[in-house]
Amino acid sequence: MLAKRIVPCLDIKDGTTVKGVNFVNFRDAGDPVELGSKYSRDGADELVYLDITASHEGRKTFTELVKKVAARISIPFTVGGGINELKDVDRLLAAGADKVSINSAALKNPKLIEDIAKNFGSQVCVVAIDAHLENGDWLCYLNGGRIPTGKRLFEWAGEAENLGAGEILFTSMTHDGVKSGYANEALAALSETLHIPIIASGGAGNCNHFRDAFTSGKADAALAASVFHFGEIAISDLKKYLSKEGINVRL
Repeated sequence: MLAKRIVPCLDIKDGTTVKGVNFVNFRDAGDPVELGSKYSRDGADELVYLDITASHEGRKTFTELVKKVAARISIPFTVGGGINELKDVDRLLAAGADKVSINSAALKNPKLIEDIAKNFGSQVCVVAIDAHLENGDWLCYLNGGRIPTGKRLFEWAGEAENLGAGEILFTSMTHDGVKSGYANEALAALSETLHIPIIASGGAGNCNHFRDAFTSGKADAALAASVFHFGEIAISDLKKYLSKEGINVRL
């Protein structure tokens, strides 16, 4: 069985790392290069850097920052935000990123998933989905959770896989920053339906929540932000705990 991955996520706004609750009320969490370097040393399996206002503001993602991160860390990292065409992917991979995450652009132009997979390989293409639980239905949102699309989570995730996505990064907007646990029922449904890895995001507050994402939620990786950024959970302690709970992690 493949080891479960622990993935710190760094949301970048105006060149600094920020963290919000339910996608709003952001506070400063530190320098993105220094934080990434620390997580790399502390035993994180991968990192995700998201330029969270790029799509909303119509900007291209932070190539210079990607170069600085690549020079300082020794683990794979994914970059997302404002990626709309193959040129963007090429630029970010050349700067040192291992994968790209697409969200709004994929919803607007699903063929982009297919194009990335064909040109760079499925393993490069992470399709991020921000969804909110509304009246029992998981509905997808664009532009950092600002614009509802009417698309349903499970249908869209299946379509993304068929187009060539290598992984699905599912963020529950309902659980984001609340620290009450991941959306495990939805995660399990995704894991049972799809054949590609699922990254859980939104809701981590303690070590039990990570365990539950892997056991109840059947996720392949668990992403978190504030519990790492603000020193609430040390990655080494988390991995030791998960290992004691019988979950296969790289120690």
